[in-house]
Amino acid sequence: MRKYIILSIVLFLLFFAVKQPAAASFCRNINGKKICILSIKRSAKNYWEYRAEVSINGSRKPLEIYNCHTQEKIQKNGNILKFTSNGAGQLICSILDK
Repeated sequence: MRKYIILSIVLFLLFFAVKQPAAASFCRNINGKKICILSIKRSAKNYWEYRAEVSINGSRKPLEIYNCHTQEKIQKNGNILKFTSNGAGQLICSILDK
């Protein structure tokens, strides 16, 4: 009986000793869309630019560059697109560009 008590205590302590992974994504619901910033890095040279990976409604998008001055995003293939209203670009610039 004593073995089971000691084993239970050890298992209980080990459960809390193991570091749980942190949830690094930042999510917002905007007009029925769930937009999550999965990873983001501010440009050292151009402080108004962010390199970010986002997911929209669970669909992961590749790394894109978001330019908060021109309100444009540059896709991996070089295409330049204007921010969509209530999209990831506006979320990134409104939250982080303060």
